Amino acid sequence: MPEIIFDCCVLSNFALSDSLHIIKKLYTNSSYLTNFVAAENLRGILIGHGRLATVNEALKEGWIKEAALKGEQEKTLFETLSISLGFGEASSIAIAKTRGYIFACDDRAARREADLLAVKLTGTIGIIIKAVKKKVISSQEADMILNHMIASGFYSPVSSLKNLL
Repeated sequence: MPEIIFDCCVLSNFALSDSLHIIKKLYTNSSYLTNFVAAENLRGILIGHGRLATVNEALKEGWIKEAALKGEQEKTLFETLSISLGFGEASSIAIAKTRGYIFACDDRAARREADLLAVKLTGTIGIIIKAVKKKVISSQEADMILNHMIASGFYSPVSSLKNLL
């Protein structure tokens, strides 16, 4: 299975909707986040989003791994991307590009930059659809999870996945 690196928003959508188990089922031992994304997640926990602690638990359990920037190419790309993107997105794209990972992100600007660099992309909706297709969850569960994500603050481009499945 190809490796996937997550930005904070996608992981937050799953953690805040109590559905991080979907990420675990689909991407165990091929999931990564950068130390910058881990710091963003910690900031969310500290301001009161306790359910984000499940991301820290996943890191401790080892099925999500923390990836740090390494090598001149990743560091240079990170610096360039940091001009217009946050550190979490910039570091994730830099690693995805140089290591051939899929980048899981919902942010329009970050997705545009990743696309310009020919980085493979997915997002919250794509992951939920994949979970239904792989029979990890039913289509009814998918819509319930999506509604929970929306109630938790996810700006979704759709209100139901029925027409996408």
